Amino acid sequence: MERVLIIDDSDINLTLLKHLVLKLGGCEPLLFDDPLKALDWCREEVPDLVIVDYMMPGMDGLQFIQSFRALHGLAEIPVLMITANDQKDIRYQALQGGANDFLTKPVDRNEFDARARNMLALRQGQKFLADRALHLQALVDEQMERIRLQERELIYRLSRAAEFRDPETGAHIQRMAHYSRLIAARLGLDAATQNLLLQAAPMHDVGKIGIPDYILLKPGRLTPEEFEVMKGHARLGYELLTGSASPVLQLGAEIARSHHEKFDGSGYPLHLAGEAIPLMGRIVAVADVFDALTSERPYKRAWSLEDARKFLLDGRGSHFDPACVEAFLGGWDEVLEIRARFQDEEVPLI
Repeated sequence: MERVLIIDDSDINLTLLKHLVLKLGGCEPLLFDDPLKALDWCREEVPDLVIVDYMMPGMDGLQFIQSFRALHGLAEIPVLMITANDQKDIRYQALQGGANDFLTKPVDRNEFDARARNMLALRQGQKFLADRALHLQALVDEQMERIRLQERELIYRLSRAAEFRDPETGAHIQRMAHYSRLIAARLGLDAATQNLLLQAAPMHDVGKIGIPDYILLKPGRLTPEEFEVMKGHARLGYELLTGSASPVLQLGAEIARSHHEKFDGSGYPLHLAGEAIPLMGRIVAVADVFDALTSERPYKRAWSLEDARKFLLDGRGSHFDPACVEAFLGGWDEVLEIRARFQDEEVPLI
């Protein structure tokens, strides 16, 4: 049902126009003898056609059209203005103000029928295009969400591929990713950045794919030479992920290269110090070390939670960014919840 808004201060004209609108079929006439009340209605509702008289007390048709067009979402609604034959200057002003067509007094029924149907056809075309645009946008959104899910799965599997070559577990990358998001949240980073970090943090050790097994899987302590090779995984991870158009992979590259830096500059591979270390790398350093310490592996026993807490506290300002440590420990209840939620079985990264 098309809604036709009719504004005229004359009851006779309103009755006539209502009759003509009803003869169009499929239309609901909405009558207003006060243009201000009609504008109030338009602030909440959207008509399909507006028919407005020029000569009205208080607010004339030109002023109404200008005010109507200024309302949100009404710039394209068809407007027919009713004028007298000798009011050409008014018509020119109305065209400039947003009128689409005119009717002259006295209103001819055949002319009204043709002009009103043309305006309603224009409105139907607008609604069709709007509906089509919404449909296409929904399809695009659906495809983008599918791509994001596929990218997330690929990232997770890539991260797991590195972990499969290391005595770590899938739950480790889940815990440290959620620990990282916890720290980011308590540092005041926005939700979008927190979620980006959640997706990128699991790639922190992806460079281990390029480390030889005799070093990566060695049960005992590495020699200085072997440790130098092992440290190369930070550079390898960066080189593997850098240059991507994906924000997640871009952040993953940054984290891979920076999460082994230490706050006092004694880390690797670039020996950065303090705030020269990217914030995301400083965050992941705390999350990764804590989970590594508190996880049992074939080559070591798990540290107690208190010993791991003490290690983080003792490392403030040397190994770790003090602000990141404080943020992590300040959310201790959530840390324990994450630790309990992600045990050593695979769960999807959310």
